[in-house]
Amino acid sequence: MKTSGATQFITDSSGRKKAVVLRMEEYEEIQEDIHDLAVLAERRNEKTISHESLKKKLKADKILGKVNCDL
Repeated sequence: MKTSGATQFITDSSGRKKAVVLRMEEYEEIQEDIHDLAVLAERRNEKTISHESLKKKLKADKILGKVNCDL
């Protein structure tokens, strides 16, 4: 994630950082990252399949082939 340099910190009377002010775009990117990590954690014990098996399934379901793309 890139920061714009516009990040601001709120400090206490001793100068210790207590809060941060971010641009909304940066906050939303962080929220998306947190969501992605939560999904990953929930699915970490799921069985995996090979790339070839995925391509076969997508072709059988007529998902792959509609758009000219290589997986």
